[in-house]
Amino acid sequence: MNFKEFSKKEKVEVFEILKSRETGLTEKEVEDFRKIYGLNEIRVKEIGVRDILFKQFKSAFFYLLFIAGIIAFFVSEKINGILIFIFAFINAFLGFFQEYRAQRATKLLREYLPNEVEVLRNGKEKFIDKKFLVPGDIVLLDSGDIVPADSRITETKNFLVDESILTGESQPIAKISESPAGSSGEIFEAKNIAFSGTSVISGKAKGIVVATGNNTEFGKIAKLTAGVQRPSIYEKELTDFSGVILRIVIFTILIVFLIDLLIKKEPNPVDFAIFCLALIVGIVPEPLPVVVGSSLSRGALRLAKRKVVIKRLASIEDLGNMEVLCTDKTGTLTENKLKVDKIYSVDPRKCLFFALLTSSFLEKETIRDPFDLAILQKEEERGRAKKFKLLFEIPFDSKRKRNSVLVENERKILISRGAPEEILERCSERIEENLKIEEIKENLKKEGREGRRILAIAYKFFEKNEFSEKDEKNLKFLGFITFTDPLRKTAKNAINLAKKLGIQIKILTGDSPEVAGKIAIDVGLIDDPKKVLLGRDLESFSADEFEKKCEEFNVFARVLPETKLKIIKSLQKKCEVGFLGEGINDAPALKIANVAIAVKEATDVSKEAADILLLEDDLKIVIEGIKEGRDIFANINKYIRTTLSSNFGNFYSVATMSLILPFLPMLPPQILLVNLLSDFPLVLISFDSVDVEELRKPKFYKLTQLLPLIFLLAIISSIFDFAFLGIFWGKGESQIQTGWFLMSVFTEILLIFSVRTRKFFFAAKAPAPILIVASILASLVTLILPFTNFGQHFLKFVSPNLSSFLTIFSLILAYLFANEIVKQIYYGHLKKRNNFLNRRVPGN
Repeated sequence: MNFKEFSKKEKVEVFEILKSRETGLTEKEVEDFRKIYGLNEIRVKEIGVRDILFKQFKSAFFYLLFIAGIIAFFVSEKINGILIFIFAFINAFLGFFQEYRAQRATKLLREYLPNEVEVLRNGKEKFIDKKFLVPGDIVLLDSGDIVPADSRITETKNFLVDESILTGESQPIAKISESPAGSSGEIFEAKNIAFSGTSVISGKAKGIVVATGNNTEFGKIAKLTAGVQRPSIYEKELTDFSGVILRIVIFTILIVFLIDLLIKKEPNPVDFAIFCLALIVGIVPEPLPVVVGSSLSRGALRLAKRKVVIKRLASIEDLGNMEVLCTDKTGTLTENKLKVDKIYSVDPRKCLFFALLTSSFLEKETIRDPFDLAILQKEEERGRAKKFKLLFEIPFDSKRKRNSVLVENERKILISRGAPEEILERCSERIEENLKIEEIKENLKKEGREGRRILAIAYKFFEKNEFSEKDEKNLKFLGFITFTDPLRKTAKNAINLAKKLGIQIKILTGDSPEVAGKIAIDVGLIDDPKKVLLGRDLESFSADEFEKKCEEFNVFARVLPETKLKIIKSLQKKCEVGFLGEGINDAPALKIANVAIAVKEATDVSKEAADILLLEDDLKIVIEGIKEGRDIFANINKYIRTTLSSNFGNFYSVATMSLILPFLPMLPPQILLVNLLSDFPLVLISFDSVDVEELRKPKFYKLTQLLPLIFLLAIISSIFDFAFLGIFWGKGESQIQTGWFLMSVFTEILLIFSVRTRKFFFAAKAPAPILIVASILASLVTLILPFTNFGQHFLKFVSPNLSSFLTIFSLILAYLFANEIVKQIYYGHLKKRNNFLNRRVPGN
């Protein structure tokens, strides 16, 4: 039965069909139904081992090697052909191993993403993972939730839902519990169905699950996109970058090939074609996208262990680039574990009791709100409170800064609880006896300066069964309650670490300026309580002044969601901005931020909008995550700089020398072996340590910015290649090929240790042990091969003499020091340019 049929049915009929009841299913029934319906998951065909393996054999690089191998066989170069095939399959399986690990890591990350839903089972409220929902379950939906499964609504309170994900209609839809009078054949006509994946904008509802997983309307749409994977922006940039390099290389090779045919008296076009194909494969960094994907996945798992879960791998780049982090103080700087401190009222017992009546205690068994928990812990008259009936309520939101309820025992009472200024404004000077308005305001300021969080309580007797915001007036001020919220022990260290990393922290809070200022001073963010700007004051400035104030101030109090959005947009004109939010009203700011971060306890809507999820609400975890993100991209850049500068240098040297020499400067299998041996330690560079200097300021990891250094280093490499040729000229084909092979591998391995740091390589932070071990192994294989029967018979090497060895290693050492000098000059110039540009960044 689909949603159209359930929409027409009365509630009683729906319960009968699904064998459920108002109190929900029993655990035994749930288990039985799960065997029938399965998990509440949208099952699509996942990329399997075979898909990843076959993908490696569909790459342009594999095709090129395969063609080269076939040509070699046709011209009776069977040994060369076999070796080319071997190298092709080794490359394919290395790519498979890296990509398989990345896929596994991405899959494991899903386990870190909590997705809970509140249900009623056997008459008791509880939170469960949404995947364990079954048809017949009773779900309790609240503002900020994402509907976990198609549900027939049975009760509503001002329930509005955003169905744009299904219908494209941005206007919120008011849901009802009754069966609609007309047709309900379309989604937008089914007013009593809450569809999976839609967002609860406001209000509350109770519903019975009628469809789960692939049987939901959202699941049916998801099937249409099964197997469709879109690469991240960074991965696409890498692919495009590799494509540009490939086109440049192929164009160059064609020119060299044509020149070879023209200038050589007896050209061998077939052999030279195989050589050219091997050269193309040797120069293009074909493992680059895989290495990057593997590094990102491995980094994401490391971050997950630090309780930072990455939902979108490319957001690691954004995390590392972040310059400004906007956050609320609650939870990130404080523990968000409230405790009642003082009650200012002529009747403290009544004030606390009325605060309890406005909490979620009357209708929920499971309470999560920290204010409600603190009041419940202090209030002893819970039994008496349960005698009151909740008739109507308007829940708290960041615009109203208050919530109001209408309760009834012997009489109906309308009670409002919220920010003191909001409550006092609605009291019209009506306060409890013996309380003076001036004294109240003075005490509020005093408690605020101490960093206390405050809730004010007011009430009036009421006659109707419902009320609106217009009725929240002429209230009687009862008093206010102060709460302590301890500062996190890690908060000050987090702020200090952020400063070292060049990250500005800006507090955007709905709390009072006194409370926000006190916390900011305690953590060392500001040194004067006057350095707090109110949201309404900020809004009064002109556009230019608004931008200046956003840069100048680090603490903003009484900020509305719209103002948060404007602050982030303003900062984004000059900086990469991250935003840490949790409420439904934070969703717009999360969507616009360069890096959207939500906490585990955030509303579903905020978690859905976020790129990153914190399993623990602590600012230090975010800052450490940023550091980790910079680590990851610093190492990816090491790979790109090293492989391209060495490959380009060798490529142009070998291509040019092939025109000068009467023989090939390196045979195709030798070129492929150089590529394989140098890549072996290089792909492990993601494990490497990173210098502190690399992390101090945000880096914009654009590949085009790496090209100047890459070409400079490539030129140095080519100069030493020609120096080698000048020294070894006339010493014979095999001697030159063997010597150049040795020099190529050793220079590329040493280049890793040079390019991995901006300092002189011997003054840098120690490399990762695995990088050292891999480099030693690759060096030993390179050194031993020319002396083996395999190397001499199949790869055409000869045993170099001592004089040749000494000459080659002298050139290698000279190359290393020349490389270091050029590197220092380049980074010195870059530092001067960055110092100029950084003056534009707020806070520098």
